[in-house]
Amino acid sequence: MIFESAWTRFGGAPREESFVRRRFWIKTKRVAARLPFAHDLLAAYYCAFDRDTPLHVKTALIGALAYFVLPTDAVPDFLPVLGYADDATALVTTLRLVADHIRPLHRDAARTALENLCRET
Repeated sequence: MIFESAWTRFGGAPREESFVRRRFWIKTKRVAARLPFAHDLLAAYYCAFDRDTPLHVKTALIGALAYFVLPTDAVPDFLPVLGYADDATALVTTLRLVADHIRPLHRDAARTALENLCRET
């Protein structure tokens, strides 16, 4: 499977995609071990950047991932317990809408990435 930039090919905004790609791994490396929804977050990432994922699904997932990486959001991430509740809510809501597009290969890639991230920390 190749995770490429089909987003821009269909008129997606390259700056937003680039921002999400860059900031996603920086933040995920820092917090993955503490996030109960880390596996779903990574599966969403791999689905969003899979060239076979339909554009409307990519758009929804990129939006949820962008919310995760934005430095400011509804509930500041540094707050204990509640910090990532809004991020998880946005992600879970989006995943329910696009659940049929999260394939086993996305989940396998997420599992491998999570194992590697946990080993690094």
